[in-house]
Amino acid sequence: MPSFDFTSEADIEALKNAIDVTTRQIDNRYDFKGTTAKVELNEKDKVITLHGDSDFQLDQIKDLLFPAMEKKEKESVKRLDHQKIVSVSGNKVKQEMKIRDGIDSDLAKKIVKMIKDGKLKVQASIQGDSVRVQGAKRDDLQGCIALVTKSITDFPIKYGNFRD
Repeated sequence: MPSFDFTSEADIEALKNAIDVTTRQIDNRYDFKGTTAKVELNEKDKVITLHGDSDFQLDQIKDLLFPAMEKKEKESVKRLDHQKIVSVSGNKVKQEMKIRDGIDSDLAKKIVKMIKDGKLKVQASIQGDSVRVQGAKRDDLQGCIALVTKSITDFPIKYGNFRD
């Protein structure tokens, strides 16, 4: 019975690459000279930290970072969970952005419900942080892929591990 998985994993190498590009751009910009503007990636905790002198400067850093991320991996900005901007040591500010990895249980339930409501001849089951879809025909599975990728636009979902 053919099957495939819906997953969502961040490409850490592409993310590191985008942060390196952004760091180089920050170093070269005249308006960032002599400021605390920088971007850091904590791979273990999967957190990007932006440091700056003001909220405006954080927005400028985001304007550099987000296009670099999109260029390296499509829809990667949608997986960021923005935290509050925090004041540190006087007039400096920082913001953390957590990288959501995997499909959380609420989104997995939404995908399974969507597939059942779509009256497709496939079965969907939640397998940890992914959703496995099985069906009798490959065409039914392709219809399922089209339905889910069209409907879920607020979080990057990939499909793969296709087996006959």
